Amino acid sequence: MRFPRWVLPVLASFFVFIAACQPSDSAEAPSVAEKPAATADIDPAVADTATFAGGCFWCMEPPFDRLEGVASTTSGFSGGTKENPSYREVAMGRTDHTEAVQVVYDSTQVDYERLLYVYWRNVDPLDGGGQFCDRGSQYRPAIFAHSERQQRRADASLGEISGRFDAAIEVEIQRLDAFYAAEDYHQNYYRKNPAEYSSYREGCRRDARLTELWGEEANAPLKKAS
Repeated sequence: MRFPRWVLPVLASFFVFIAACQPSDSAEAPSVAEKPAATADIDPAVADTATFAGGCFWCMEPPFDRLEGVASTTSGFSGGTKENPSYREVAMGRTDHTEAVQVVYDSTQVDYERLLYVYWRNVDPLDGGGQFCDRGSQYRPAIFAHSERQQRRADASLGEISGRFDAAIEVEIQRLDAFYAAEDYHQNYYRKNPAEYSSYREGCRRDARLTELWGEEANAPLKKAS
């Protein structure tokens, strides 16, 4: 059967919407979710925090959670002006926020440069209009610096990454103004809803695109930076 030419773009848009970073009706109920205490196992004297945006925040938790020295990751929102926005408000583009993940880590076990290394290799740095199948400014990639020191190191890492690509790097680097945690049911989503998470990730072609960009370095939380 042949379809009119306008049908295919509509169908494509429909399937992208279905694959988008949003829970289905079968996802785990909000009341079940829990997050660990951010600094429960870290001496406050060596605890530090970093915030990154790389599209769907479900997908940004795993690479950091698997990194030795990371105590916790929290999905949320940064980069906007509205206080305590809801997921629905952000997802519908009603605020200026972007989905982000906040990482609490032991600075004696892992440094900020290592976090940056993992961050870059889990995003498409050439796409500023969203990430993978999730489109819109609410999915734009960004590094939110918590200090002047993080700002300098993030800027330096951007310079290094720029040398690897012919196209411009579209990742924003800016000072963190505020971070708002998303609703509980979004936290640790990949652990609580593994089948749905895997289906979304595959449907979004996230890993395929990362491999195109980074080769063997893609999804590299356990590999040493050279």
